Amino acid sequence: MRVLLLKHFPFDDASVILTWAEERRCPAELFEPPSGQPFPPMDSFDLLVVLGGPMSVTEEDRHPWLVKEKAFLREAIESGKRVLGICLGAQMLAEALGGRVYRNREKEIGWHPVRRTEARHPLLAGLPEMFWSFHWHGDTFDLPEGAVHLAASGACRNQAFAWGDRLLGLQFHLETTPECMKTMTERWAGELVPGRWIESAGAMLAKTARCADSAAYLRRILDRMLAAHAEERAAG
Repeated sequence: MRVLLLKHFPFDDASVILTWAEERRCPAELFEPPSGQPFPPMDSFDLLVVLGGPMSVTEEDRHPWLVKEKAFLREAIESGKRVLGICLGAQMLAEALGGRVYRNREKEIGWHPVRRTEARHPLLAGLPEMFWSFHWHGDTFDLPEGAVHLAASGACRNQAFAWGDRLLGLQFHLETTPECMKTMTERWAGELVPGRWIESAGAMLAKTARCADSAAYLRRILDRMLAAHAEERAAG
């Protein structure tokens, strides 16, 4: 399974996904939409991973490359690609499927629990009913028509959704590494104001041991995507 990752800010760390791809012998390419370069051809990948970013889905005037990325995402969906959207990526996926993206009532930053809903989906099979994940977002989205609501948190109802068996959106960050988290707390320190769902930099960094569990959950999801792809190819 060939993997294409879309990266939106320089110090984002996709190493969890890239390491998984290397171990599973899945060719992986990292592409940066803000660069303005032409997107890779649609026939060059099987799984599209749309990573997070500090920009809003609605900020097309400030970030004109969003227009091209949204068109690319819609084409990938229409072409039957598997898609994993993370944070900004989940919001873009929701919008591409007809959902609305808007400001959440409160920002959610730091380590907060995510709880699965009663809905079951094969891509989340085996994940705990409650788990800790890292968050850094101010926006949220409405579920697109036909989506399955898979997870929620105290600050944000729509934390995960699936649309069919190929598309998965995760508002939370299972891919975050301690190094990236530290840089985020430094570069975006202005966002760490007192709030019900905003942890201090010290509180976040004291819990970096949780990154290992998060990475294991993400690898489990990716393994299920890989298995589904392999089964489909075997069936012809």
